Amino acid sequence: MDEIKFELIWSLISSYSLKILGSIAILLIGKWLVAKISNLISKLIISSRLDETLSSFLLNIIKTLLMAFVIIAAIANLGVETSMFVAALGAIGLAIGMAFKDTFSNIGAGFLIIFFRPFKLKDHIEVAGVQGAVKEINMFSTVLRTTDHKTIIIPNGRIISSNIINFSKEGTRRVELVFSIDYKDDLKLAKEIILSLADENKNILKVPKPFVGVGSLGENSVNLTARFWCASSDFSDVQFAMLESVKLAFDAKGISIPLPQLSIRYQDKRQDEQF
Repeated sequence: MDEIKFELIWSLISSYSLKILGSIAILLIGKWLVAKISNLISKLIISSRLDETLSSFLLNIIKTLLMAFVIIAAIANLGVETSMFVAALGAIGLAIGMAFKDTFSNIGAGFLIIFFRPFKLKDHIEVAGVQGAVKEINMFSTVLRTTDHKTIIIPNGRIISSNIINFSKEGTRRVELVFSIDYKDDLKLAKEIILSLADENKNILKVPKPFVGVGSLGENSVNLTARFWCASSDFSDVQFAMLESVKLAFDAKGISIPLPQLSIRYQDKRQDEQF
C-alpha cells in the first residue's frame, strides 16, 4: 500500500515538475522570441518610413501584447484552464480598474494623442504650464525636455485636458519686441535702425517683411512695436540678437531709452501757517 502511494506521489511530482520546467522554458523562449519579433517589426517600421511618434507607440503596445500571450501560454501549460484564468483576470482587472482608473485614463489619452496628433516627437510645446521638446510618448505619459535639459514627465490625461500650444507645428514663428524711445528722439531714425538690423540678421525671414510701428504713446516714452518672422528653431536667437543689436545701435546714434520718471512736490508747512 505504501509502495503504491509512493509511486503515485512520485508520478505527480514528475508530471508537475515537467510542466513547471516546460512553463519556464516557454517564458524564456517566449521572451527571446518577443525580443526578436520586436526588432524585426522595428526594422519594418523604419523601412516603411512611418511617423516616429506613431511607430514608437505601436512598438510599445505590440511588445506588451506579445508578452501577455507568452505568460498565458506558460500558465496554460501547467494545466490551468485559460478560460477560467481569463475570467479571473477579468474580475481582477475590474477591481484594479476601479483602483487605477486614472492610470487607464492615461492610456486612453495616449491613444487620443497618437490618433489626433496635436504634436509629435521633437516638437516644442507648452502644456500643463510647462514648456519643452517632446522626447517620448508612451502609454501612460509624455516626456518633455526643457532647454536647460530638465526632464518633465506629464501624465497623458493632464495633456488631453489642457490647452496645448505647439510652437513647431507651422515651422515659423513671429518675434514681437517693444522698444521705447524718448519723445524728443528721431522717430523715423529709430524705425530705420531697427529695420536695417532686421535686414542684416540672416535668421530673420524676408517674407513676411519685418514691421516696425508706433504701438503706444506712454507717459514717458514712445513705444515702438517690432515684428519679425523666423524659423521656429531660431526664435530665441533672433530675440536675443535683436534686443542687443538695437540697444547698441540706439546708443551709437544718440537715441535714448527713457527711464520711468517720478515728480515729487514739496510744500513748506511754515509758509502755509503764515497765511
